Amino acid sequence: MDTSTTKISGHSDAVFPRPWAVVLVLMLLLQLLGCNPKTRQSTTMEGSQVEWSDMDISQRKRHMAQVVLPIAASVFQSWRPERYAQVDCTLCHGQGVQSENFHMPTNHLPRLSGALLLGPEFQNHPETTQLKLNRLVPEMAEALGKSQFSLITRRGFGCYSCHLGPTGPMFGN
Repeated sequence: MDTSTTKISGHSDAVFPRPWAVVLVLMLLLQLLGCNPKTRQSTTMEGSQVEWSDMDISQRKRHMAQVVLPIAASVFQSWRPERYAQVDCTLCHGQGVQSENFHMPTNHLPRLSGALLLGPEFQNHPETTQLKLNRLVPEMAEALGKSQFSLITRRGFGCYSCHLGPTGPMFGN
């Protein structure tokens, strides 16, 4: 008998996946295929509701410094406190900060494979990839007032909002 399937008594030709495999696949699909098309508004430190696209440059800089950067710092410091003891805008924007080029995605960050479900990233850097998918992406999406990326709609904030793919920007970023 195949170790990944189970034959059900009375159904000798029927092959069913083991229950844990079904649960694992369903959990992965729910995580990756979540669809939340509604754009959320960011709450500025002053308490007003403003969408990122409606903020002027000074509002964006203030929001990044007061909301986004502390969240990113918290995520990275919880993972590698010594390496990320001091976090500033260059963590994501690199040398673009000096010229005030904050455009994302950026060459400063490692390029991603473009593979479906980030297979190579999970294989080569499982801890990093898991941290970013489970904490960084959702927390950054929330801080920026954006929906998380959905494989169904191919829209929303996700890995390729910051990282380039193998040939450049992906998914409209």
